[in-house]
Amino acid sequence: MLKKMILPLTLAAAILGLSSAVYAEESPAEAAVEYRQGAYTITKTHFGRMGAMVKGATEFNAGEFKKDAEVVAMMSQIVGRGFELKDSITDDSEAKPNIWTDPEGFKSKLEAFQVEAANLVKAADTGDMEQIKPVFGKVAETCKACHKEYRED
Repeated sequence: MLKKMILPLTLAAAILGLSSAVYAEESPAEAAVEYRQGAYTITKTHFGRMGAMVKGATEFNAGEFKKDAEVVAMMSQIVGRGFELKDSITDDSEAKPNIWTDPEGFKSKLEAFQVEAANLVKAADTGDMEQIKPVFGKVAETCKACHKEYRED
């Protein structure tokens, strides 16, 4: 499994590393926002590819679906780091201040995303879209629940 994760991990490290490269020129809040946005861009890209397969807009490829699920699961584990700096909001940020005034609620939403993303990897292991669809829906629900509460429209 580690060999399969090398490319996604390298890609994620490169993208997130770009944030670090300009960190010295940015304020800590700007760096945190850029980190989050990079992590969410990666997540959105891979989740979108899976969504197209789930909806039947693209042909289902079990191997590619699993790779995308693994990337989303990995990103679910690291995205929280972008919120460690209290009140890291800039004009480019979509984060609501209640992320930091309700840390337990936010942590709960993030943990739900992590659990369901890990479950999606397990479902992807089956290669069976009928088993994948409901789990994919649960991951989407965790995203929507967090966005509703903690993200500016």
